[in-house]
Amino acid sequence: MQTDVIIIGGGLHGCSTALHLAQRGFKPIVLEKNIVGRHASGVNAGGVRQLMRDAAEIPLSIAAMDIWENLDKLLGPQLAETCEFIRRVGQVGVAASASELAWCEQRTADMKALGYDFEEMLDAKGVRQLVPSLSDICIGGIVSRRDGHANPFRTTQAFRARAEQLGARFYEQTCVTDVAATGSKWQLDTTRGQMRADIVVNCGGAWAWRIAEMIGEQLPRTHLALTLMVTSRIQHFLDPVVIGIDRKLSLKQTQVGTVVIGGGVLGDPDLDAGTTLTVADRMVESAQTVWDFFPVLRQATIVRTWAGLEAVTPDILPIIGASSVAKNFWHVFGFSGHGFQLGPIVGSLVSDMITDGKSALSIAAFSPDRFSNGAVARVPIHAAQHEQPGAAG
Repeated sequence: MQTDVIIIGGGLHGCSTALHLAQRGFKPIVLEKNIVGRHASGVNAGGVRQLMRDAAEIPLSIAAMDIWENLDKLLGPQLAETCEFIRRVGQVGVAASASELAWCEQRTADMKALGYDFEEMLDAKGVRQLVPSLSDICIGGIVSRRDGHANPFRTTQAFRARAEQLGARFYEQTCVTDVAATGSKWQLDTTRGQMRADIVVNCGGAWAWRIAEMIGEQLPRTHLALTLMVTSRIQHFLDPVVIGIDRKLSLKQTQVGTVVIGGGVLGDPDLDAGTTLTVADRMVESAQTVWDFFPVLRQATIVRTWAGLEAVTPDILPIIGASSVAKNFWHVFGFSGHGFQLGPIVGSLVSDMITDGKSALSIAAFSPDRFSNGAVARVPIHAAQHEQPGAAG
């Protein structure tokens, strides 16, 4: 089997890249070892978030939000509706201590110094106007009013469906066992047989480093299983998504009344089996945080827990860019629990780079070669706390 582009990995970024490449006239094939959206892309909290992102990601996040707010143009009205995107309800970071509130003040000042005004400081009164159900433990916070949330699994399936409408092909239950250069093309050995392509895009998520090793490239191997809980349906009490500053909290109420709770509690991952286990003892901290912040949930019943396998980089920033050791080979992974919102724009930028060698926004900060020779960028403490846990988006 032969085509112009093969994409390894059927998460949201693989589906988005396939969609955008198909728009540009390519005939991409997506190879997914399980089913599309099985891991991080389909089981995260669905946050569509600009709030508290690393400065390097903000231009991408703003551009992604423009696409989110016009999904019907990208996906068509019917598929866009299935994403269940709830726009402009805001995401609120809540502070429960003077030090957390001071961090919020410094954060908003730093963002203004960079020319961004979408994050606003909130005092105790302001935060309760947005989230009346908060307990007195909350003394203020920070808000990005444009933010919202969507259904992650249905969004990933919508991007897949649109890509297929444009000519992309998806092969599930198809594992890549080897990748080798043969002249000017790439040959992939898979459980479906050999395939050849001019270009390969590695969107393999927690397994992407293994694909990189097949072409002789060493990239970070870190992965996590991030846990979420969901309650039974309760009366509507919350519109924004609420996240913690230093405490592990990520919380939203869905349209049907259930409450999805995250915040960075780790499950036990098994990369070889492609499975995760939630650990009840570790989830006590998350439950205690919810108890402290939301009295309305003190009688709620947890009906289900799960965890999604996610690739995490040492600097908590994604890897997006051309391989540093091979031609016509691209990496798109390592979103460290906050890649969902970025999916629509990352696929577009990577497609631009493959097609034209340039894109409207720089992806230089995410280059794979930043990890060469053991080099690792700095990890701000609050970025590490806020970006990894909870798969907030």
